[in-house]
Amino acid sequence: MTTTKTLADVAALSLDAVRTLERYGLDYCCGGKRPFDEACLSKGLTPDSVMAEIEKTRGDGATDKDWQTAPLDKLVGHIVSTHHEYLKLELPALANRLNKVHTVHGGRDPEMLGSMVEVFGGLRAEMELHMHKEEVMLFPFIEQYGRAEAQGQRMPPVPFGSIANPIGVMEREHAEAGDALGQIRALTNNYELPSYACTTVRTLYAGLQALEADLHVHIHLENNILFPRAIALEG
Repeated sequence: MTTTKTLADVAALSLDAVRTLERYGLDYCCGGKRPFDEACLSKGLTPDSVMAEIEKTRGDGATDKDWQTAPLDKLVGHIVSTHHEYLKLELPALANRLNKVHTVHGGRDPEMLGSMVEVFGGLRAEMELHMHKEEVMLFPFIEQYGRAEAQGQRMPPVPFGSIANPIGVMEREHAEAGDALGQIRALTNNYELPSYACTTVRTLYAGLQALEADLHVHIHLENNILFPRAIALEG
């Protein structure tokens, strides 16, 4: 059995589908437009087997929120309250942890830790500005679109020509964040603890892994569900 679905289509089925894709290293986030079958085969996986595993989790009675059909303002609220708030708390905490590790262990691993400080600092600055732009500029208009749809009204005009314009900017910034996450994973050798790992290093690595997992779901919800639905409404 073959499928024409993309990784994004499969990820949108449920959070259990997301977890399965993550377990197999299939990039449904920034690489979400890639065909599912092709992505599986490139990893040496059988598409049918992976899909069967995903379907089984769906049939086990797992209950996930269906964000494909939920009101847009509810989806925006979920992204802000769950993923934006997580980043607002976790990015400064991880920065403090990383700076402490760099100060204590920088002499042992100057190249890796120096690069980590630089890459993470760029990621943090980019995401904090990115979230501000979404919350102040883009998301309020998407919420208006959702309310207009619910009330059977025409879509309100937006000051940036088309809602696809700021969405394109956000998607490019998501890709840059994905690149930064990939660099961090490479620098840490897939989060393999170094010989000098103390408690702070261990909590740093655990926190970075959790950040990566959360950002993957966060970007997926926006790129593959929220943004396409908003563009479709405008059309």
